[in-house]
Amino acid sequence: MSNKDAEALTYESAMKELEQILADLEGGDVGIDELTEKITRAKYLGTYCKERLRKTDEEVRKLLETGTDKQD
Repeated sequence: MSNKDAEALTYESAMKELEQILADLEGGDVGIDELTEKITRAKYLGTYCKERLRKTDEEVRKLLETGTDKQD
């Protein structure tokens, strides 16, 4: 994946691509030559989504903690 691809990737676009890969796999639309490529991409996208969720959760928790401190 190039840096340009990584910059354009969002959680929503990654999920959409994952859903498409799953649909392709379930529908039998993936040839044997593409299978490894699709699974590798799906693994990357899954990892990306998990990390985005983890980072977002961390940021929200920090914001909530900071907000609580100001109210006291």
